[in-house]
Amino acid sequence: MPTDTLPRQLARTRRFALGTPAHPAVTADGGTVLFLRSRGGTDPLTCLWELDTATGAERLLVDPSTLAADTELPEVERVRRERARVAATGITAYGTDATGRLAVFALGGGLWLADTTDGTVRRIPTATEVYDPRLDPAGHRIAYVGGGALRVVGADGSGDRALAEPEAGDVTYGVADHVAGESMHRSRAHWWSPDGTALLVARVDNRPVARLYLADPADPQRRPRVVRYPSAGTANADVSLWLLGLDTDHTGNGGRTEVRWDRAGFEYLTAAGWDGHGPYAAVQTRDQRTVRTLAIEPDGSTRLLAERRDEHWVELVPGLPVRTASGALVDSADHGDTRHLTVDGKPVTPAGLQLREVLGTEGGQVLFTALDDPTETHLWLYEPDLGIRRLSDGPGVHTGVRHGGTLVLTTRSERFPAGRTTVHRDGAPALPLTSHAQPPVLTARPELLRLGPRELRAALFLPAGHRPEDGPLPVLLDPYGGPAMNIVTTGGGWWDLVSQWFADQGFAVLVIDGRGTPGRGPRWDKTIFADRATPALEDQVEGLHELARLRPGLLDLGRVGIRGWSYGGYLAALAVLRRPDLFHAASAGGAPTDQRLYDTHWVERFLGHPDEHPERYEISSLIADAPNLRRPLLLIHGLADDNVFPVHVLRLSSALLAAGRPHEVLPLSNTGHSPTDETVAENLLLHELSFLKRSLGIGQPGIG
Repeated sequence: MPTDTLPRQLARTRRFALGTPAHPAVTADGGTVLFLRSRGGTDPLTCLWELDTATGAERLLVDPSTLAADTELPEVERVRRERARVAATGITAYGTDATGRLAVFALGGGLWLADTTDGTVRRIPTATEVYDPRLDPAGHRIAYVGGGALRVVGADGSGDRALAEPEAGDVTYGVADHVAGESMHRSRAHWWSPDGTALLVARVDNRPVARLYLADPADPQRRPRVVRYPSAGTANADVSLWLLGLDTDHTGNGGRTEVRWDRAGFEYLTAAGWDGHGPYAAVQTRDQRTVRTLAIEPDGSTRLLAERRDEHWVELVPGLPVRTASGALVDSADHGDTRHLTVDGKPVTPAGLQLREVLGTEGGQVLFTALDDPTETHLWLYEPDLGIRRLSDGPGVHTGVRHGGTLVLTTRSERFPAGRTTVHRDGAPALPLTSHAQPPVLTARPELLRLGPRELRAALFLPAGHRPEDGPLPVLLDPYGGPAMNIVTTGGGWWDLVSQWFADQGFAVLVIDGRGTPGRGPRWDKTIFADRATPALEDQVEGLHELARLRPGLLDLGRVGIRGWSYGGYLAALAVLRRPDLFHAASAGGAPTDQRLYDTHWVERFLGHPDEHPERYEISSLIADAPNLRRPLLLIHGLADDNVFPVHVLRLSSALLAAGRPHEVLPLSNTGHSPTDETVAENLLLHELSFLKRSLGIGQPGIG
């Protein structure tokens, strides 16, 4: 197939996510691996499968198309998928009991239970629609959220009842608040006790949070969707924790005990859980400089287990805190320029190895990912008597799960851009989990570079067959550049394919991970404190100049474009507004143009409270720069985006219009922060290409 079909393939495969094994879970005995996968590379319907680790045989457990399930998603489930950037349909999440024999999932608002031993699947009758079902460890009961209440039903379908019901509108039990799901890595809000007799549940009172309204201009008869969204400097949801017992008292209600901590001083609930040593929680101050880990006593009182402080902000590491079987607290600590894994307060990883995520504990062991070079992420295991050892090999981005002596290793690399998952047991050959992901119609060919005195990690993509004598190429910078992720890696991925596709249209494409992108240590992370704009833009400029110096004759610096989405879109718009001498056109998608309009936890981490530091918000926002525009700018935004609301693009466009600065706006109807509609996703890239070629005068004299 010709390379210009990549936009269509990206759209049809949902960026190569379809047909790929996902969300593996290992049974307690290590004998079975459960996972999700659709039947083909363009099939969005995800099924539940299992693999027998003794034989390597795969078996289909649940095919949603055979179930009489409702098709309308509950609103909270739609929001969860948007927060998690889920593009598939069918079974997109599931939970198991402690053995892994039983699996529970929601489908179209209904509750379903699968028994992996005999392959039976049955619907559990419930009083309400179902969100986030969780089996108790013994497999006897299922907790779920319905109508904002935390409910429990027997695995046999008996005894459905509410343990906690909202007392007023906009109050829920068991549903994570917005900033928890978007900015804290915490998507869940209820946790079973190990013996299945009680639950730890978050109560979220959204009444203090401002209402925002998302209308659909393409369907004016539809009511606007109301979203509770805490913009920077405004009130957050009031989040509390409750212990709910299943044993009923004389009133017929389970025991209810509120967990007590200094909620006024520590308003963020960043993590919680319940293990063999009791329930626990991590809480954080509004300024994010202090995090406390608390043990929760049966009477609701709390006891301090650990406290972390940082002059800028305490970084929240996914999967932490957690405890080992012996009760040792597993956490992280920043010492010098290294983010360490700690066990009982002591670093167990060496200087230079940056902790990325904790994936689980078993006994005294801790499975985690870490990196000593930002271009590779590896899977590691900590063992109390042996220290740490690396479980993954070769270039790429590695992750995994481990249980009962079985390791499931997932690797994304240039060779396997959609990912490759293998199952490992001691003394046995590795078993692959079959992937039906389509092979890309082109091959990404990045050249990884280190540019300038900061050794900026960068990737250069050139057109297929390009020769030095062909003359200088127009340049396209294609960054993300923000603190949420680094994209210059040996892990391949769809973003490398997009960069290569643009290169094959006649560009030298340069991707730079500048200051603030993860993987290079705490000091690097926090260089963007108080100013999210200047360091990020300086690094794009420095990287471009350094590449031009290293490769004389390769780059046409009279034709430099920049494109990006989300923070990358912000960076693209920033570039043409503040450095029009160097950047000649920009395509900016889903860009947070005014930092005051983004959510509290994310933006206050870097800029503080806007009432206390208004100057930081001014220097980091784009609205005041509107009169400076003198280059072509394309603004793209989904009109259903409830993460970066359309108000961002509309305010910048209004400011540009008021300043008499021509620009283009492409609104995407019924589209959230991540476009998933095939037609939209495909034609979006084609439109960007057309805009960039037109604006940069490709095939014409340089535009200066």
